[in-house]
This record gives sequence, C-alpha cells and structure tokens, in this order.
Amino acid sequence: MIRKIFRQMLVAQILSAMTVMLCMLVDSIMIGRFLGVDSMSAYGLANPVLLVFAAYGTMLSAGIQVMCGKTMGAGDREGTNACFTASAVMALSVAVAGMLLILLFLSPVCTLLGAGRPGTTDPVFGLTRDYLKGFIIGAPAFITAQIMVPFLQISGNRTRLALAVVMMTLSDIALDLLNVFVFRGGTLGMGLASSLSYYIALAVALPYFFRKDCMFKLRLKAVTGKLCGEILKYGVPTVINALAMVVLVFTLNKVLLSVGGKGAVASYSVISTVGNICYSFSSGAGSVALLLAAIFYSDEDRSAIHALVRTMSTHAVVMDIVVIAVVLAAAPALVGLFLEDISATGMAVRGLRLFSLSLLPCSLNSTLKNYYQGIGRVRLTEIISVLQNMAFPVLAALVFSRFMGTDGVWICFLFGETATLAVICLIVWKKTGRVSASAEAFALLPDDFGVPAADTLEMSVWSLDEAASASLKAADFCKAHGENARSSTLISLCVEEMVNNIVTHGFRKGKDYQSVDIRILFKKDEKVIRIRDNCIGFDPVEYLKIHESDDPVSHIGIRMVMKMVKHANYVNSLGLNNLTLVL
Repeated sequence: MIRKIFRQMLVAQILSAMTVMLCMLVDSIMIGRFLGVDSMSAYGLANPVLLVFAAYGTMLSAGIQVMCGKTMGAGDREGTNACFTASAVMALSVAVAGMLLILLFLSPVCTLLGAGRPGTTDPVFGLTRDYLKGFIIGAPAFITAQIMVPFLQISGNRTRLALAVVMMTLSDIALDLLNVFVFRGGTLGMGLASSLSYYIALAVALPYFFRKDCMFKLRLKAVTGKLCGEILKYGVPTVINALAMVVLVFTLNKVLLSVGGKGAVASYSVISTVGNICYSFSSGAGSVALLLAAIFYSDEDRSAIHALVRTMSTHAVVMDIVVIAVVLAAAPALVGLFLEDISATGMAVRGLRLFSLSLLPCSLNSTLKNYYQGIGRVRLTEIISVLQNMAFPVLAALVFSRFMGTDGVWICFLFGETATLAVICLIVWKKTGRVSASAEAFALLPDDFGVPAADTLEMSVWSLDEAASASLKAADFCKAHGENARSSTLISLCVEEMVNNIVTHGFRKGKDYQSVDIRILFKKDEKVIRIRDNCIGFDPVEYLKIHESDDPVSHIGIRMVMKMVKHANYVNSLGLNNLTLVL
C-alpha cells in the first residue's frame, strides 16, 4: 500500500515541480527569441522578485506538510483545520501586501534590481518595470497555488492537482504565443500571461475547498502566533536550501568568468535551466517523502516508515538513472535550444553531460533530506542543504578549476553530491553504531520510537477469507500477551467485523491492489487497533451518529464495535481511510 500511494502522489508532485520550471523555461525562450536582448535582460533582472515569492510559497508548503502530517497522523482534525487556516492567512496576507508594496514602489524596486533609473535612455528600465507589473498581479494566485499542492495531496485529489498543473502550463504557453504574435504586449504581456496562468490553475483547484465534503475547514479562531511560527520553523530548511543555491550560483559565475569567460557563464545558464527540469524528479520524490514521513512518524508506524525509506530511495534512483541516460544522449539537442555559437555550444554540451552524473547521488540526498525534515530532524536537514548546495560544490569548483578549467567547475556538482552522501552515511553509521545500507538504519528512528515489535501485530487483508484468518491471529496475539479469553475474543471480533465491512462494502469492482492493513498495538496503558485501507471513503464514527436508530439490529456490526471501544477516531488522508480504535 505504501508503494502504491507513493507512486500515485509522485506523479502529481513531479508534474507540479516540473510545471513551474517549464513555465520559466517557456518564458525565457519566448522572450529571448521574440522580444530581444533588452527584454531578456529585463526578465533576468526581475527574477529575484519571482524567486523571493517562490521561496516564501515553498517555505509555507514545506511547513504545511510537516505540521499537517503530524495532525493527520494523530487524527487531530481541529489541528489540521487550524494549520489549513493559518497557512491560508499567511499566504494571502503576505502575497497581497507584497503585491501592493511592489506596485506602489515599482520604480525604486526596478532601480534596486539594477535596471537603472526612470527617465534614462536605457530601455531596460521600462521593460523591467512592465514585466514586474504584469507578473506581480499574479502573486496571490502564485503563492496560494503553491500551498494548495500539499492540501490536495493530503485529501487524495491528485487528479484535480494534475489537471491544475497541466492547465497552468498549457495556458502559459498559449498566452505567451498570443502576446507575442497577436497582442504584441511586450514584457508587460509576458508578465500578465504568467499571472493569468496562475489564476487559471487556482480556478481549477479552488472549487474543492468550497465543497461540503472538503476535509479542510476554515477556523480563524484557531490561528495563533505559535502555530504560524511552527509552520514557518519547519519550512526554514527549504529557505536555507534556496539561499545555499544562490551562493553557489554567484560563486560559480565568478569562477567561470575567470577561467572561461562569458561563453562559460552562458553555458552554465543552459546547464542550470536544463538541470532545474532534471531536479523536478528528485524534488518530487522528496516532497512526497516529506509529507508521508510526517504522517507515519506522528502515527508511530515504524514498519510504514521503513517501507517509505526503501520505496523513496528505490524510486529516486531508478528515475534518475533514466534521466541521466536521456541527458547524456540528448545533450546536443537540449543545448541547441538556447545557444547557436559553436564554441559555447561544445562547452555547454560537455558541461551538461558531466553535470548529469551528479543526479544519481543528488536524488538520494534530496529524498533523505526531505524525509529527515518530515520526522523533525530539522538540524540534519539544514546541514545536508548547506553541504549539498554550497560548501562541497563551491570548494570543489575553487580547487578543481585551477587544474582543469571549466571541466573542474562541471565536476564540482558530482563531487558535492557524492561527498554529501558520504557524510550522510557517516552520520547514520555513527548514530546507529553499525555500517549498514538498510532502510532501518537510514530511517534514524529512536530506539524507543513507537511500540516495540514484540507488542505489535501487523497484517494485510485482500479478501473475506483472509479477514477471518486475521481475526484468529488477533485472538492468538492477545492470548500470547496475557489477555483472558473474553478480552481476546472481543478484540478479534472488532477486527473481523470492521475488516469484513470494508471488504464487503469498500472494495470496488475492477480495481486492483485494494487491501486493508491492520495493526494491533499493546501499549503500556491501553490496547489500540489501527485499520488503514485504500477503498471507498467511509467514516464509521460519523456514519453511526448520522444514522442513529432505535432499532437494535440496525448497523449492528458497527454498533457492537463502538460499544466495545473507549475511543474511536477516523481520518481520511492521502485518499486512505484511517480508523483508530482504543480499547
């Protein structure tokens, strides 16, 4: 079940990560080829503003995944609603305030960005101002769309998420073409095209949040400064990651200018653009790992976490092996999209191929980094970000470029990622006290995490026959832990009744890989049954409240179970039903 849900989420997350990069790629190609060098300079000068808003949205998104993962894993609906409301307030307030400030102080901002001063003969100032004016109007939609991604993933609305992403990409391309060939709106039109594409994506995603069955509710009274601070705190590693990348780009540009001139810098621009598309696969896997890790860690589900580490590592490696093969083969064609100069093209092709070799260790570093962020190891996440995106590659570039020229800079990516992975391995081996490449070791779970394996029974059911077998195993497990015959029978009846109900009414005809996962936990002060399935959504707790009846036979199975338990909690997350019964 973990592997299936990971794959389902991965597709939507990669599309989401790739779309932003593709939109920027399309904008840069269209501006460069059809609007001229001055317009391309204006676009480049406006980029820092775009990156600031993107960094804030990304930070919120990461913080949301960790905080909501914790509340969802604990079955805390009100906590989840509070996170939803707080993130919406923080996103909209900053986006609207930022938009108004930039519109009010548009000329000073352009001057600060290096576009010159008003009234000068240089056309770049006016072009920068026009692009920024068109783009900033879409800031509220841009940031809101970013924070909607984790909420749509949590609610299992992956089709809607994918549709929003596709619509944003197609509309951006179509509007760019209309601006260039029909309206001839220049850089202002290009900025407006981006803004409109974000609002179109928002229009596709937003209706879910107004539906009656939406699992998220606005709770303005639940928003506190502490909650907002926690969301931002868990998103900080994402900002550190972005700042490290800024330092890396700045340093490499300086080094490349000294050893290869403007042609080397142009080659690096191409490598960065193509590399951002390649990074979408590892960042997509990392984002899924972040959310699932937060949920499973809060749920204290040791086996699910181990399965997650295995699944995310395997998928990341396989995907990037394919990506490396494609880049190695298609490097000349990819470079040809951007450069025509023969000398610069040859350098860029060689650099892109050397860069692609870093993608394999990068995929492992990125997924592990996001996983550690999800389980609350924020400091480790920050260390990995700095080593991966700044310290090691900068050091390698400064040293290797002295002996190998531009090749030394291209190799710095492989060296940086490999050295970072080596450091992660050393940290894991030191903390676990053993050299191991197992998922259990790299999960870095505390020894006292969750319920000991000896006090946990885990089973999976795919049919009614297996449901009966699971009931017998539950009874034997209880007896082995000192429960009397009556108590053991009651627990086995809970399992059999609830699982039978799921298999009979929840399994959909023609659907593969439908299953029910059962965990029985013997804690110090209580016994817990946790049932998770990927079938039709059904809340037995709410259902019984709605269908109250004086007829003692009505819904007898669910009634019997609810009378036997001290507390029952249901939550639907990631498209999965999660029922917790405390005896």
